[in-house]
Amino acid sequence: MKTIIIKGGTVLTGGSEFQADVVIRGGRIVYVGPDGEFWVQKDNQCLDRLVEVIDAAGKYVAPGFIDLHTHGGDGVDFGDGTVEAFRKILSFHGSHGTTLLYPTSMTGSLESLHKSIEAYKEVKSLGADGAAMGGWHMEGPYFSASKRGAQDPRYLKDPDPEEYMDIMRRAEGQIARWSLAPELPGAHDMARALRAKGVLMAYGHTDASFEECEDAFNAGFSHMTHFFSGMSTVSRNGIYRRAGAVEYGYYNDDVTVELIGDGIHVPASMLKMIFKIKGADNIALITDSIRAAGLPDGDYELGEGGLRITVEEGMARLADSQTLAGSVATMDFVVRTVWRLTALPLAQVVKCATETPARLMGVSDRKGSLREGFDADIVIFDDDVNVSEVIVGGKLVCR
Repeated sequence: MKTIIIKGGTVLTGGSEFQADVVIRGGRIVYVGPDGEFWVQKDNQCLDRLVEVIDAAGKYVAPGFIDLHTHGGDGVDFGDGTVEAFRKILSFHGSHGTTLLYPTSMTGSLESLHKSIEAYKEVKSLGADGAAMGGWHMEGPYFSASKRGAQDPRYLKDPDPEEYMDIMRRAEGQIARWSLAPELPGAHDMARALRAKGVLMAYGHTDASFEECEDAFNAGFSHMTHFFSGMSTVSRNGIYRRAGAVEYGYYNDDVTVELIGDGIHVPASMLKMIFKIKGADNIALITDSIRAAGLPDGDYELGEGGLRITVEEGMARLADSQTLAGSVATMDFVVRTVWRLTALPLAQVVKCATETPARLMGVSDRKGSLREGFDADIVIFDDDVNVSEVIVGGKLVCR
């Protein structure tokens, strides 16, 4: 594998920006600093045929984007359950700067889920071009009916120990996170059991009260799935007000949140507010992208089929209602959009797409930062976040 020198770019990492060269060898970052070519010469590795220089002058060099929540793109969905669909999605999102993603299920049939998990394991074993996969994200089926959003109501249910432990067994250690409504019977027992196995437990599609969220936190919940969306907030109970999951997310400094950064699910005012309250260390940006990502407006199927959606002017909704149904965003679009809407420093926004999600998923010892010894997962883009090069594990996958 060639030594790659990324020369003359502005490095964005750890919430900071600075001028530096980045040197890659053997799939790892081996140097970040001034004059990478000179460093390689001193290291006695500068053989012309084994060195490739990427001119990044006038561009930004950042860790590859990490998407914790995506269902698909480019016309296919992880719920299709085929190796071909997985590979197409990984290639598509890789071309937009995502170097690590977490394939996400939807509430559906167990047969479809099992098929998708088998396809996941096969692709994980054989490898694919584009983004890598960090683990499976179970979104559902244990959700509140009143906050189901675009989840198929036919498959909603309460947590069943026999069922979720069978899913864990079939996945062979690949379930990385699970989103569910914590107020459902059995949710706390599930959280305790799965948290002990290293699964990130997340509040999702929930009508829980503030107090129920507190109880769930004590049982092992620590993250909030697509914050604001499918989530209870202040309501009235007779003459009294009732705080919900959103308010608990504000309150608990130890609870992290993820935001769909398409500019539709969370408008500028709410983005500014949540960044002020939680800060970049506790916010992960996600796409929640569906199969329509990267495609023209039109009618599509959600997940394994059955629910029809319509995409108009970049907004995906259920065909028979105004309910939003995921997004058609990619991570480069998300970073660009949130940066523009919040006017935050670009390095802080990039942190929410790299370092913060890496920490949440327990991989920050090797991913999410541009540091010596870390995996060479890198995205290079211009001052409008248009991606020019993407490197995954030291391999140039997009140029």
